Amino acid sequence: MLSMLPTLINATATLAALTGAFYTAGVASVAAVSVLSRNPGRRRDARETLKILRRRRTR
Repeated sequence: MLSMLPTLINATATLAALTGAFYTAGVASVAAVSVLSRNPGRRRDARETLKILRRRRTR
């Protein structure tokens, strides 16, 4: 069991890095739409989506 631990840690770290990269790419694409879209409604919707994605959890 302990011999598999380094492999498991490596796989978990890879999954966490990929998840972070995909989240960052999603936020960047929504930000690009909010800036570059010609349609005011689409820009407004993209800004609202960014507010949701960037919301900080506070206690």
